[in-house]
Parts: sequence; structure tokens; C-alpha cells
Amino acid sequence: MNRGIKRILVTGGAGFLGSHLCDRLVAQGHDILCVDNLFTGSKSNLTQLLGRPNFDYMRHDVTFPLYVEVDEIYNLACPASPVQYSVNPVQTTKTSVHGAINMLGLAKRTGAKILQASTSEVYGDPEVHPQQEEYWGHVNPIGPRACYDEGKRCAETLFFDYHREGRVRIKVARIFNTYGPRMDPADGRVVSNFICQALLGQPITLYGDGRQTRSFCYVDDLIDGLIRLMGSEDAITGPINIGNPDEFTMIELAEMIVALTGSRSPLIMRPLPADDPRQRRPDIARARDMLGWEPTVRLREGLTRTIAYFDALLSCAASPVLPIAMQGDIVLPPAYPVNRLGA
Repeated sequence: MNRGIKRILVTGGAGFLGSHLCDRLVAQGHDILCVDNLFTGSKSNLTQLLGRPNFDYMRHDVTFPLYVEVDEIYNLACPASPVQYSVNPVQTTKTSVHGAINMLGLAKRTGAKILQASTSEVYGDPEVHPQQEEYWGHVNPIGPRACYDEGKRCAETLFFDYHREGRVRIKVARIFNTYGPRMDPADGRVVSNFICQALLGQPITLYGDGRQTRSFCYVDDLIDGLIRLMGSEDAITGPINIGNPDEFTMIELAEMIVALTGSRSPLIMRPLPADDPRQRRPDIARARDMLGWEPTVRLREGLTRTIAYFDALLSCAASPVLPIAMQGDIVLPPAYPVNRLGA
């Protein structure tokens, strides 16, 4: 094998982020094994890769061991939005914890380098702003979001214990809100919610007073950050924040999407969900210094690309039909074509 070509495993590879990562790694010429149980991923995200000689797909649940030979592992497997992980919170925790144990065991056996896709949710509802990697977080361990927040925190613990005890080569990325094409329209994330509501002419749902903030990173920038972290020297283990430090209120985001879509959707207020963070903004000094990375796509540009994707998706008669969907306050009319979760 060409020494520049690596055998790379991507778990959760049929998901939003995983499929974009597979695209980039396949384009670089590496041999890619994409593993996904399709709990929230979709094979439709991989149609452009199926049949490529350096791409293989395996339906597998990472809560069970996997025996393959690889050089690198990107561990992205896990539901990543409240709508998704509230469906089965126990399975979500198992995916984070058992999945981490199984993938770390595989990395230890093969000598592979392994990257954990962690999350800004490890900071919980932060009392420090912006969030630096040294901050330990403010998380409710028994709340409705704990299956995801604490599952990811435990996974980070496992990664560093395997690194210290077993000398496994690890990388930990803390991913902040990411958006772009291939987001599921019914996954309950704020960007997909607002865009679909605007395109469908439905009221745009804001929670609380709409002044809570998020920082949105376009998917291409995020993938670049993950690949740079994986390619960094072994001494750089992380955790490293990967996100866009530009901060917006939910009202600002909604108004921008309304303007870009030309929608007349009104804004409506709903009660704030339990444990919903009030502020979220990454300090990316470590990513800049250690990886030479920072995002390049501004929010307006990224939203324009994302809106075009959803506009085509919601207009495509060839898409699978979901009779009625009521997730994340999006109500899709009967026979309105959308991608079904897990299809």
C-alpha cells in the first residue's frame, strides 16, 4: 500500500458530519470504511460514494465490538440533537460510552490513531464565556439532556484514561453548533428548524426570549478542523474547540433566515426547554495556535448554501414521503416529500 494512503474507519459515517468527512477523505485517496447503524444516519447521504473503489459501507452498531484493520479512526457515532437522542436516551448513552470503549479497544489492538467527536455540550449551561477548553462545565447529570451531555463527558474520560494507561494515540475535538447541507429537516436543530419553517411559510419557533446565543460553524470548516487535528503531532491530544466564534442570538438568526428566504413567517415564542444553554461561543485560540485552523465561511454565506439545499430537498418529488411529521415544531403537510430519519 502507498504509504500516503491510510485505511480509515469513520463511525457514524452516514450522518450529517460523517458523510461530509467521508467525502473529504475519499477525495484525498484514502481507503474508507464507513460504519453506521442508521439510527439517525441515512444511506442517501452516501449515494455519491457507493461504488467508489476506495469506499466501503458496513451497517454496524458501535455498542458491539468491531474487528477490522485500520490506521485511523474517527469516532462520530451518536445521535446529536435533542429530538434524536430523546427517542432513546439509554441507547444514546450506550453509544457514547460503550462505543468509545469498543473503538478505543480497536485502536489499542491495531495501533491506530483515534479521534473522538466530542461536543460543546460538555460545557452544559456555561458560567464561563466564551468557553475555553480548561473550563470543566456546568452540566445537570440527571436532566433530559444528560444522556448526551454526560455520555460525551464520559467518552472524553475514557479517551484520556486509555491514553494514559494504554498509550493509545488520541485526539478529542469539542464540536460547536455545525450546519450545512445534509442536515435532517426533522432533527430539531435550530438552523434546520428555522429554514424549514421559513420555506414552508410556518411560524418560526423561538424559545424563551430568543436572546440566548449560539455560534454556528459551516460544515466544510468543521471537517477541515477535524482533519487537521487528526493530522497533528501525537503530543496534541486536545481537547480542542472546533467552532465559529461569531456569536448570534436566536432572534438574529431567525431574522437573517427570514430575509434570505424571502419568507413572511412570523416569529413566535415558546417556553425555554429544560437545561437549554443560555450562551455558547468557543474560544478557538488553541485551534489557531496548534492547528493553524479557523473558520472561513461567514454565517450569511453558509446559510445561503444551506437554504438552497433545503429548498431543493423540500421540492424534490423523488424524496421518500413522510405522511405527517411533527418534530421540532415543524409541521409538514401530508405527502410532503422529506428524507425520513434512518431511511
